[in-house]
Amino acid sequence: MSRWIRMAQLRTPDQLRAHAAELGVDLPFDSDVAPDGPLSRPIQCGEQRVGNRFAILPMEGWDATTRGGPSELTVRRWRRFGESGAKLIWGGEAVAVRGDGRANPNQLLASEETLAGLALLRESLVKAHAERFGRSDDLLVGLQLTHAGRFARPLPAIVYHHPLLDRRLRGGAELEPISDAELARLVDDFVAAAVLAARAGFQFVDIKHCHGYLGHELLSAFPRPGRYGGSFENRTRFLREIVAGIRSEATGLAVGVRFSAFDFVPYRQGADGVGEPEVPNGQLRAQAFGGDATGVGVDLAEPRRLLDLLLSLDVSLVCVTAGSPYYSPHIQRPALFPPSDGYEPPEDPLSGVARQIAVTADLKRHRPELAIVGSAYSYLQEWLPNVAQAVVGIGHADFVGIGRAALTYPHMVADVLEGRALDRKRVCRTFSDCTTAPRRGWVSGCYPLDPLYRARPEAEVLLQRRAAPKEVVR
Repeated sequence: MSRWIRMAQLRTPDQLRAHAAELGVDLPFDSDVAPDGPLSRPIQCGEQRVGNRFAILPMEGWDATTRGGPSELTVRRWRRFGESGAKLIWGGEAVAVRGDGRANPNQLLASEETLAGLALLRESLVKAHAERFGRSDDLLVGLQLTHAGRFARPLPAIVYHHPLLDRRLRGGAELEPISDAELARLVDDFVAAAVLAARAGFQFVDIKHCHGYLGHELLSAFPRPGRYGGSFENRTRFLREIVAGIRSEATGLAVGVRFSAFDFVPYRQGADGVGEPEVPNGQLRAQAFGGDATGVGVDLAEPRRLLDLLLSLDVSLVCVTAGSPYYSPHIQRPALFPPSDGYEPPEDPLSGVARQIAVTADLKRHRPELAIVGSAYSYLQEWLPNVAQAVVGIGHADFVGIGRAALTYPHMVADVLEGRALDRKRVCRTFSDCTTAPRRGWVSGCYPLDPLYRARPEAEVLLQRRAAPKEVVR
């Protein structure tokens, strides 16, 4: 049982404010949410007018075919994204640029073979949106492109040797870091995937630089020699080369970047099951992008430089997130209930939400010209609309991103914008089954609240596992 107060126990605005004050966090909050308020206001993003301030965030699916094409479950999920009411679809889902860059064997893949399937996903989403809301001309739909790097399966591709993360890979210490020549070939793979995305009808692509995957690890490649490591210029070369290639080969396709604005030292389960920093010999020996010298704090000097770079590259769509689900999930997606291979949160998850909101606000103030999407809102549950409206209203972000909450309650955005009270029975409670299930090899989805997944036999196994005493893994 968690030692932290559940969000569902905070039934009034005053209770939430008091709890935030007790934690010492600043959480923007509006007591009343107006259907015609800040969240409903359109915004111009490049050449596209986007109809409101909600975004659907990309999630890694585990239900594509082994060849990387969408299944019926994948199409259903995207259709529900279209029915959500959000006018910005940030990538929809993480799509690998080549087969050996997938994080799981059922992740979507960008290839000539899957082109028709990717087009079907976009078309299904847009059609569902138009049928529900009467128009789609103010809808902006992108595709997230990724390579899983050291988390690629079955063949990891590390960028540099990390003293902590290498120990979590079988034979990690013996792996050779990916060469400069191979990174240059990967640039071509990203560009080719972007061309495919344009052919499939997507309006932009996201060059993923977050959550410990290849692009993110390159941002932290301080000890790497050669053209892609060391200096800030070298560590961002991969991104710059991909953007240049897309400008050359996919004229008219917009580019966005989702990046982890800060990172902490990797965490592990402590003796009591609670997360603790994993620090060998009591000393930190690896620098993280956006992290400070303590390993558990934030330094935004380089993330601000990255925004400056993106502006100079005419990349105006930016999505801010943090950390990695593999080694620092409590800062990346705050939750009360950890996945089966995770740890109990070492801080009240509301502190993690507030941290990401504050970091996003700092970056928005630094580069107000950019369209900034915030993350980590799902843990707010019933209070998500109140915080979202306050954040957008005071200009701390342009969009509020919805991730896990869209799996449990796909019509939440529409209910907010159309003035209906939220359905408490559909609100995501961050049970983390949507993470545990894929890590056990099962399809993606919300097993506790989505009737389709709740009827599957895996749902009962997940429920029993969540109720059982948690085994501590050191």
